[in-house]
Amino acid sequence: PQMPHSHMPLPTFWKLMEDTLQQSGAQLRTFSQKFEMVMPSPVSQPLNPAEERKVLSLVSRHGPDKLYQVTSNISGNKDLDLTLQRGQIVALLQSMDTKGNTSRWLVDAGGPRGFVPAAKLQPY
Repeated sequence: PQMPHSHMPLPTFWKLMEDTLQQSGAQLRTFSQKFEMVMPSPVSQPLNPAEERKVLSLVSRHGPDKLYQVTSNISGNKDLDLTLQRGQIVALLQSMDTKGNTSRWLVDAGGPRGFVPAAKLQPY
């Protein structure tokens, strides 16, 4: 089978390939910069013993697949909102609030229960 560009003189073909590669390289760089801005760096702080006990009790109550980690500090400003620190572990109770809003989740923070923005949680 003939390549679609086989009728081109070789230098023209190489120039075309180079331009195409440069263009996709630039697109890839732009994409990865945007991605880094959107994605917070992974939070992997060692848990202190108190936090670890809390995580274990959350696991035993809710199961490991319900655990989420807070990706950035949350300051609750409405009733029933929780104020949490980045890196804290919570257990998901319901992936919506009382009005059915799925961007606010009901979580158990190992004692206090309340709502947090779903966007600030990542599976633990």
